[in-house]
Amino acid sequence: DRYQRRVHGVNPLFEKIIVDLLAKKPRDVVSFVQEWLRINGDKFRQDTGREDSEGSDQEQDDYIDEQQLEQKRKEGQKQRNSVSAEAYGMWNKKSDFKARVIPKTDAQKKKIRERLEQAFMFSALDEQETETVILAMEEKKYSPGEWVINQGEDGDNLYVVDQGTLKCFKRFSKGEEPKLVKTYQPGESFGELALLYNAPRAASIQAEAKCVLFALDRETFNHIVKDSAVRKREQYENFLKGVEILDQMDPYERTKLGDALKECRYKKGDYVVREGETGNTFFLVVEGQATATKSMKQGSSAENVYDYHPGDYFGELALLKNIPRQANIVAKTDLLLVSLDRQSFKRLLGPLENILQRNFKRYEKYM
Repeated sequence: DRYQRRVHGVNPLFEKIIVDLLAKKPRDVVSFVQEWLRINGDKFRQDTGREDSEGSDQEQDDYIDEQQLEQKRKEGQKQRNSVSAEAYGMWNKKSDFKARVIPKTDAQKKKIRERLEQAFMFSALDEQETETVILAMEEKKYSPGEWVINQGEDGDNLYVVDQGTLKCFKRFSKGEEPKLVKTYQPGESFGELALLYNAPRAASIQAEAKCVLFALDRETFNHIVKDSAVRKREQYENFLKGVEILDQMDPYERTKLGDALKECRYKKGDYVVREGETGNTFFLVVEGQATATKSMKQGSSAENVYDYHPGDYFGELALLKNIPRQANIVAKTDLLLVSLDRQSFKRLLGPLENILQRNFKRYEKYM
């Protein structure tokens, strides 16, 4: 009923408070939470009221959050690490932390750097932080069928896939058989949720073939990666919630979509795609405006046929129909986009294909 939905809506409030506690590391936790609620409480109250008035189906909220909170209640003091134990702030500064150093050849460093550039989790690190992470990473090898992590266990490492593929299985309710939710490819990362939220593993990962992974330990992750990762993930999650075609995705699916997105920036007048090119990328507009132009007759100048604003998307036609780009996309202002490559598009947005195809009508008169 309505009251149950309101109570269920408290989960994201708890998560926000926990994330900010981890980021700020206050000495007086109670005073910090009181002040946090004073500043942010009204916003959450408005959001909860709006969701309730719209009859939002909160029962479908992210299973990760529910499992995380339930596990914390059950384990209590049994947890290996508390929020305060992993805290850093003015009493435990980043500069005081000494990350582990695992010797590597220049070739190994180069390979890890290439993989980090592909992984969302590390996209906000500066050069010094990236170098620290590279030196701290440990190469691990797994055989086909071997389990890397198991749902419900404590987590000590984040993993970046270098070679091979791995299957991700998730049990969404007690007694239910685990379901295959995705396959991890080289360049992708996993295992960060347990480290971000100090919660048990949210899914199980099994090597499908011979795999080489780079593992980052909990301490280095907490001191170097966590702050930027939390900010980046929240930014993308909030953006994706506002994209109309994605409203059928559950929070877990949106999280994985956000992890696969790559930022790209264009100056006013830059071409994002050109008519006739092979298309391998799907784009979402985050900031700025873009214009689609197309030559309606052979030899004629390109005409403006469509304008794109934040929350709009383009590039799906070439991926769904395997045809060349049907128009130019030009930055009308300075432009911030996020993109998905062909493989990630098919894997993550496959369930939305019918919705995307319905929107083909807007292109028909120009084709």
